[in-house]
Amino acid sequence: MARYDFRCTSCEQTFELTRPMDSADDPATCPNGHEGAKRLFPVFSATGIASIPQPSGGGGCCGGGCCA
Repeated sequence: MARYDFRCTSCEQTFELTRPMDSADDPATCPNGHEGAKRLFPVFSATGIASIPQPSGGGGCCGGGCCA
């Protein structure tokens, strides 16, 4: 079972429903009794800057100075 967000096309209320994945896109009834609510697609955003740690010890890729 998964949780999905829906929006009513009549009253524009947003609500959540828990239902099986194979029923995710089926129309839903809003808490106010309106039929035909549509599933919203989740939006995910990640921000920031990733950095890669630099090797220390002056040995290059293997740490022992074997790489030229």
